[in-house]
Formats: sequence, C-alpha cells, structure tokens
Amino acid sequence: MTNSPLTLIEVESLARSAHEGQTDKAGRPYAEHLAAVAEGVRLRGGSPEQQAAAWLHDAIEDEALSLTWLDAAALPQTVKDMVLAVTKRPGEPVERYAARILATPGALLVKEADLAHNADPVRLSVLDGPTRERLSAKYANIRSLLGLTTP
Repeated sequence: MTNSPLTLIEVESLARSAHEGQTDKAGRPYAEHLAAVAEGVRLRGGSPEQQAAAWLHDAIEDEALSLTWLDAAALPQTVKDMVLAVTKRPGEPVERYAARILATPGALLVKEADLAHNADPVRLSVLDGPTRERLSAKYANIRSLLGLTTP
C-alpha cells in the first residue's frame, strides 16, 4: 500500500519545521521567504505541485532536509523534479543551473517567484551596500539566463 501524497498544508508545515531557527540574509525567519515564494507561485497561477515545490525549494540546498528524505517523500515526482531543478549544486556553473531549471517542467515559475522575493527592494534595503549590489547583480544575471523580464 502506498502512502497518499502529502497535502500542500502538510508540505508547508514540514518546510516550516525543517527550516526552524534559520534566518535569511536580513535576519528574518526563513519561513517568511518560503511563504512569500509559495504565494508568488500561487499569484502567478502556479499549480499545487509548483506551490509545494516552492515551500521546499531551498530545503536540500540549505540542508534542512536530505536528498534521501526527498527521494522517499510522499510527493509527486513532478514536485521532486522541480525541487531538484532549483537546488544549486556546489561549484556548478550558473549556466548549467539555469539550463536545468528551463528543462524541468514547472521549475521556471518557482524560480521566478524565488527571484522576485529575493530581489524585493524592501528586502534588499536592509543589507549593506556591497552585499546588496552583489546580490542584485547575481539575481539579474540568473533572470537573464532564464529569459525572465525585470521583476
């Protein structure tokens, strides 16, 4: 007997628990970023699967959850594929990362919502100048590689 897939509410709860105690570059609880990305996906017309991937989009990269967990999780393969697509790998060229996102159905919308929140001027305004400039250039570069217009 197979487990029924996790609901979106269960994925949200799991992601919030996995990232408990983590903060973003501005010192805010990391779950705020996850919620903003999931809402950004929803507002852009994303499917429940894309919303689930948004909740989990940084879980592997931030080591909040393991690849073993993701592999065994009661999630549709499409969700797992999107999470893996948006997970940066150590030393990976940004061009390869962008190509993987573009090649994975549904992943581009998740990354678009992630970048939109990361590049939010209000969010960036609390960072020091050099960090803000470095991150803004990084986000603009990946947006360009992904063929996304300005946020």
